[in-house]
Amino acid sequence: MNYPLKVLVVEAHPDEAEMYAGGTVRLLADKGVAVKFMSLTNGDAGHHFMERGPLKRRRAHEAYAAARLLGVLDYEILDNHDGELMPDLALRQKVISAICRWQADVVITFHDECDGHLDNRAAARAVREAVGFSGNANIVGDIPALERAPICLKMTDYGSIHVHKHDVVVSNDASIEAKLKACAAHATQFLEYAPYERGFFDEASAARDWPAQRALVLKHWPEFMYALDEMRPALRARYGEAKGNEIKFAESFDLAPYGRKVTAAEVSELFGL
Repeated sequence: MNYPLKVLVVEAHPDEAEMYAGGTVRLLADKGVAVKFMSLTNGDAGHHFMERGPLKRRRAHEAYAAARLLGVLDYEILDNHDGELMPDLALRQKVISAICRWQADVVITFHDECDGHLDNRAAARAVREAVGFSGNANIVGDIPALERAPICLKMTDYGSIHVHKHDVVVSNDASIEAKLKACAAHATQFLEYAPYERGFFDEASAARDWPAQRALVLKHWPEFMYALDEMRPALRARYGEAKGNEIKFAESFDLAPYGRKVTAAEVSELFGL
């Protein structure tokens, strides 16, 4: 490949790509990979007192700040209401367009058939259906169709932990600081709304400096930060027995059953991490 690898991460809400794939993205960006984030809603429902309009604008500013911390080149946010995402023809066409305009080699999104947030499931379904049309010139119109299908990976979220397979596991020990700062850049979510909803708002309000905010994110979102026991076999296979057992932070990706057929070893080699 004589051009930069291109990766597209499709999420339902601004902040999810950062939490579930941010450490890997930072490592890829450092190697010259071109990464784009695409949020299929504007996140305008995710707060306990802010109204939709101001919240939409604030979350966009947070997303762009997080992108800079992770080396992400583009952050596209569709103007769909949070909580109302439907995997219809219009959404599919926008995802097809994004895949083809980015000429994505790799597409990362959620699991589409499991429990959890309906927006996340809708986003994943839209991606699965869009990938199947991304090589059809009659479907994509004026945008160049892909010459070959992208590799598709699924990232985890709260609803998919029980079905997620740890096919490709990436150490985040070298990128965890960037990931944590990108998460904290989404203050509406990590320092305000989620703490309010989950009952630790006073603790979050007292976290005024970076060390305290760092500790807060690690404490309350550990399953998406630390290397889990279930990841160890893949980590040992990839990094060797000793290092695989020592890795503290990691992210995991499940090979999707659609898109280009590859093995976990081929994805690891492509990423070069």
